[in-house]
Amino acid sequence: MGVVVVSGGTNGMGRALALGRAERGDRVVVLGRNRERGAALAASGIDFLPVDLSSVAENRQVIEHLLTRYPVVDALALFANAAAPRRIVTGEGLERTFALYYLSRYLLSFGLRPALDRAPAPVIVNVAGVGVTKGGVRWTDPQLTSRYSMVAAQLQAGRANDLLGVGFAERSSSRARYVLYHPGFTRSGDRSPLPLLLRGLLAAASVAARPVTAAVTPIHQFLDTPPAAPLTAIDRDKRLPLSLPTLDPGNAERLMALTAELLG
Repeated sequence: MGVVVVSGGTNGMGRALALGRAERGDRVVVLGRNRERGAALAASGIDFLPVDLSSVAENRQVIEHLLTRYPVVDALALFANAAAPRRIVTGEGLERTFALYYLSRYLLSFGLRPALDRAPAPVIVNVAGVGVTKGGVRWTDPQLTSRYSMVAAQLQAGRANDLLGVGFAERSSSRARYVLYHPGFTRSGDRSPLPLLLRGLLAAASVAARPVTAAVTPIHQFLDTPPAAPLTAIDRDKRLPLSLPTLDPGNAERLMALTAELLG
C-alpha cells in the first residue's frame, strides 16, 4: 500500500487510474477543480483536494498541504489539461494552457520531491505526447500573445512536458524515476469547451480511439514496477530513444531557466 497523487484525476484517464489504485489498496489523493466529481471519488475512499491547477499560487498551497499531510508519496501521476479554443489569461497573467498543462506539472514534480524521495521506489508519470515531434516552445513568446491557436498551445505545452522530464532527471537529484508516457488517441477528457463541430468530429473519431482502461494499464505497471533508468519515454507501447530532438538536454536546460524566470 502506498500514497499515489493524481493531478487532473476527476475524469478520463486520471479518474480511471485513481479508482484502479484505490481498488489495489493504495491511498489515493486526487487534485482537481470539479467538486461534484471529487465528491463522487471521495465516496470511493479517495482523498480529494479542490485546486485550480492553472494557478501557481494554488499549486504551491496544495504542495505545502501534501508535504505536511503525506510525508511519503510513492507515485505522482500527472494528467491535468484542458483545451482552450480561445486564449485565456489566468489571474496571474499566464496563458492558461501553458499554466495548467505544463507549469502545474513542473511545480508538482519538483515541489513533491522531498516526499517522493522518502518512498522506497518513487515514480512520476507525466501523461502527455512524448513521441510527437510537431510543435515546440516559442522561446520568445511562451505566453502565445500573438498567433494563438488551441493546437499551437497544446503542442507547445506537450513539448515543454517532454523537456520537463529531461530537466527533472538532469537537475533534481531525486530518487524518483520519471516516465514520459503518450497513450495515443484515447476516449478520455472533457470536450465541453470545444466548438460543437469539433466535438462532433472527435465523437465520431472516438470509435477508433483507445479505451481508457487500455491506455491506463501501462501506468499501473510503471507504478507497480518503476523503471530503473532516471528517465523513460514511452509512446503507446513503444520505448523511445532519449536521443530524440524533442528530448534535447540543451533545450531542457533552457526551459528550466525560462520557467524559473516566469515563476519569479
